[in-house]
Amino acid sequence: MKILTWQARNDKNVTLVRLSQKTGISKSTLNNIENGRVHPTIKQLEAIAKALEMRISDLYDSEYK
Repeated sequence: MKILTWQARNDKNVTLVRLSQKTGISKSTLNNIENGRVHPTIKQLEAIAKALEMRISDLYDSEYK
């Protein structure tokens, strides 16, 4: 499964700092998610989706989607 938060954030012109402020997720955690170092929890995906005004399913790609 590929996490697409970086693409979604760029499409919406939202900085990492702004996304951190809107979600309550630290900048370093968001950066780690975007770089594939950690996998986000469902709660984190929900917060990111809400902040970017999109669906959770838009934030990942999977053949089982």
